[in-house]
Amino acid sequence: MRPALVLLQSHCLLCVFGAVVVPVVLGSLPPALPWHVSCPVRCVCQIKPWFSPDSVYHEAPTVDCSDLLLTKLPLPIPENTHTLRLQSNLLSGLDTAVLHGLPNLTDLDVSQNRFSHVRTITQSSSLLSLLSLHLEENHLSHLPEDSFLSLPALQELFLSHNNLHSIAPGAFTGLDSLLRLHINNNRLTTVDPQWFKALPRLEVLMLGGNPVEALPERGFIALKSLRSLVLGGMGLRGLAEKALEGLEGLESLSFYDNLLTKVPTQALRRVPGLKFLDLNKNRIKLIETGDFQDMIHLKELGLNNMEELVSIERAALENLPELTKLEITNNPRLSYIHPQAFLQLSRLESLMLNSNSLSALHQHIMLSLPSLQEVSLHSNPLRCDCLFHWAAKQTAHPHIEKTIQTETQTARVVRFIQPQATLCSEPPELRARRVRDVTSGEMSASCLPMIPVSSLPSYVGVREGGKLVLHCRALADPPPELYWVTPSGLKLSPPSKGSPVPTSCKSLTSEGINHTSASSAPDDTACQPFKHYQVLPEGTLEISKITPREAGLYTCVAENALGADTRSVTVGVHDRIKKRKRGAAANLKKFLQFRADARLEVREVGEHFAILSWQSGHNLPSTRLSWQAIYSNVHTPTYTTRILAGTQSFNLTHLQAETFYRVCLHLGSGEVTKHASRSLGGSKKPQCVSFRTKDVPEPQPSLQLNPQLTSTAVTLLLLALILLLAGQGWDTEPGEGTGKHHMTLHQDIQRPKAVIINQKTKGRDGHEPNLSEKLLLHQDC
Repeated sequence: MRPALVLLQSHCLLCVFGAVVVPVVLGSLPPALPWHVSCPVRCVCQIKPWFSPDSVYHEAPTVDCSDLLLTKLPLPIPENTHTLRLQSNLLSGLDTAVLHGLPNLTDLDVSQNRFSHVRTITQSSSLLSLLSLHLEENHLSHLPEDSFLSLPALQELFLSHNNLHSIAPGAFTGLDSLLRLHINNNRLTTVDPQWFKALPRLEVLMLGGNPVEALPERGFIALKSLRSLVLGGMGLRGLAEKALEGLEGLESLSFYDNLLTKVPTQALRRVPGLKFLDLNKNRIKLIETGDFQDMIHLKELGLNNMEELVSIERAALENLPELTKLEITNNPRLSYIHPQAFLQLSRLESLMLNSNSLSALHQHIMLSLPSLQEVSLHSNPLRCDCLFHWAAKQTAHPHIEKTIQTETQTARVVRFIQPQATLCSEPPELRARRVRDVTSGEMSASCLPMIPVSSLPSYVGVREGGKLVLHCRALADPPPELYWVTPSGLKLSPPSKGSPVPTSCKSLTSEGINHTSASSAPDDTACQPFKHYQVLPEGTLEISKITPREAGLYTCVAENALGADTRSVTVGVHDRIKKRKRGAAANLKKFLQFRADARLEVREVGEHFAILSWQSGHNLPSTRLSWQAIYSNVHTPTYTTRILAGTQSFNLTHLQAETFYRVCLHLGSGEVTKHASRSLGGSKKPQCVSFRTKDVPEPQPSLQLNPQLTSTAVTLLLLALILLLAGQGWDTEPGEGTGKHHMTLHQDIQRPKAVIINQKTKGRDGHEPNLSEKLLLHQDC
């Protein structure tokens, strides 16, 4: 079902059969034979192979007068002519008396001529043997009532690529035997259910290429025998729930190259026998939970060439027991497939995922597909880390799986399609390596969160009163938690499990390494303006009835125990007069104006910690905190840490007592804000404060002995005992032994030492810098 092959002209699987299978069959048949008759001048008369509409082979006497620039029917035409080919001429009418004298005429091809009225061909008395009529690429604009009444045996009618803008309700009356109707690529703007009442045996209907934006409900209910329906390139924006009602026998359906923004799930449930479904080249952004659930006869599904597709959600494809081939390719923004996206696909053999923006294919997906034989992942920015252990070199050999019920082992090989082009993009040390050549030991045991660049644009414009939808996804191990930070600095999280509230809203605080920090409880009054905000469990932010007050910078944060990644998008809210660029510039200018409002303050200072805060009613992405100990004549290093978006406090720990420190808050250090600062004249000076940590308190007198003093007393008692024994049994000068033993047993009590420990925490912001935090740790001996 590749688009370049399957949907080349009619976007239908039958065209594949006609373009691939039939030529192969014909190649094995006898070649054309001479037909010794009186043949029209410049025409060719031969006995050629021919297949009937129901695929029965015939040896057909054929007169071929194509590409001769004819303006009238050539004579004489042999009486036994079976197939008459007149395509690519200048004909605008036919001598119907001549056609009436051809009792065996079965196939008539007058495509690519100048016919403007269909009755110039069909107005003769009945052509009782005619099965196929080709009228493609003529000048037909209207089909009147009873247009084909003289063709009672007709089984194939080709009217595509004309200028048809209207068809009378009874235009197809009398075509009781018609099996295939091609009226694609015309100028029809509506579909009239009356057309099909005269076509009880129709099996194939090609309607694509007509500018029809909506299909009527029950529009095809008369087509009880229809097996294939092509609705490609029509401009469909949606599908009514009952648009396909009555098509119980439909097996193949194509929506290629329409404007659908979501899978028409309700309409598809009206065609339970569907086997082949083509949704390629639509504007679908998400394949959502349950979109293809319980389509128990579906065998092949195409989700290719979607410019806006970003995510395949949990259980998007569930209980498809007959599905054998799934194509999801050439989607430039598709960066996320949920680990449980595919459930109960027991017969899936071929999974095509090449040419997307996928960083990984989770191992849970592989384990959920017991019959998978081949997978295509080339031309993706693959991240060869813990999520890719299943593809490592060791597992290129038969994959061992345990069946829970029997606890037996079965060998299964999953083949990579184009393994030479399936390369690692990350980490840097594995870049350009073939995935199958990387060993499991070279891949990390755990994975940092990463929000793909393609998942969020840098700017989104929305009309006032409209709905804003932003999709943010990330894969990691352990699985990350996702939340959003609004332009006003509030955190919006998905609902917790079992919570009826769609979104939680609270201010953010941040904690340093190995410490705790006071956090204010959520303020319900502060969240009141955000009741029309909703964060879905997978990380999608929805804002209904948006206003200009909600314009600004929104930041998505994905965080797990190993680190975090962020991605920001500027949202502009405008009416019909304002333009997108103007709105973007206004939002950037607004960001630079509120940067000066974030004042750094010291809330509390201890012996080894300091709690810092900065008040701002805005989202401050790309924020860093740096600090340095200050001595009179010693140069000390400066340490820095990244602050997640929305954070407004930080507990700086492991400081030295009785020491001066200088701490600075750096706002908007990302590339986007740097560019905005240069273009709009914003200041880049950080906010800084200085403070001195508290002194270590003097020890208070107490009856409780200090452990070090107790140890010293015991040592002196032992020394006195040794000297007493030495005085009784050893012959030494007074003072000699005493001096030696004193020097040997003397212990110095050392002062506390400062040890610098470097701790690197991997993480990514919008431009994927590595984080480095160097903490000053005290060790008391």
